[in-house]
Amino acid sequence: MSALLQSYLTLSKWKDLLLLGKVRLSFSVVFSAGAGYLVATSAFEWKTFLSLVLGGLLITMAANAFNQIIEKDIDARMARTSHRPLPAGRLTLAEAYLAAILLSLAGVFYLFKVNSLTAAFGVASLLLYVFAYTPLKGVTPFAVFVGAIPGAMPFMLGWVAATGRFGIEPGTLFAIQFLWQFAHFWAIAWILHDDYLKVNYILLPSGNPDARSSFQILMYSIAVVIASVLPVFHFTGKLHLSVYSTVGILVIGFYFVRSAFELHKKPTKYNARKVMRTSIIYLTLMQVIYVMDKYLLQ
Repeated sequence: MSALLQSYLTLSKWKDLLLLGKVRLSFSVVFSAGAGYLVATSAFEWKTFLSLVLGGLLITMAANAFNQIIEKDIDARMARTSHRPLPAGRLTLAEAYLAAILLSLAGVFYLFKVNSLTAAFGVASLLLYVFAYTPLKGVTPFAVFVGAIPGAMPFMLGWVAATGRFGIEPGTLFAIQFLWQFAHFWAIAWILHDDYLKVNYILLPSGNPDARSSFQILMYSIAVVIASVLPVFHFTGKLHLSVYSTVGILVIGFYFVRSAFELHKKPTKYNARKVMRTSIIYLTLMQVIYVMDKYLLQ
């Protein structure tokens, strides 16, 4: 055990541990949770906010670490992932397991400091991602639906962290990010389709990058924009959205939907990349608009 702990003392090892947890991707999850907290809170508390951010980051990194442990042999067969720390041999399984377990425990600890419901949702997200989504990827395209559940939790988790309860408001935030997952992830699956075929991952809705898959991407891009503006109609509890912010969301939503429409008209990897990029821009700006609306227009 002492030799194992000593192996963590090199800078290169820490860099590989950050890659194992996909720290940059994990920060995007934290951004959504932070936005949800800011939208919900009526009395900002630094300790709660920092515990949410740190706990969310650690739980997400733990999920990514377990995912790479489970898929290490699969990653070795794909050019895109063969350089990752485990298939490349820069980390041992023991090192990866220890890191994943410690990240999980620390993440739950910090989320529990926020409140028990936030911690429960964090644990559920981790378990679904590791024990449902990850093994299903090699079995059925339905894995995308399963993976969209933990992927949709961060925005909602911020509201739960601020209020300590679940209701129509966090449910709406969950629905928005849940619907967003499909267009975003299918665009990625389109880009990586050839690589995924090497390991028998069939993740596009039709199984292929074709008109049926691009139509589903288009429909879900429209659905997420519609869901994003529901609070303007005043039936989402305390979650409100002004007319001005609604117009802003519809504007950025137009560019998102247009990219999906272009993919449907011309199903190419280039257009799939445009959908992936615009989906990220849409989600980020939409959440920023929600926060700005709360503090500037309400």
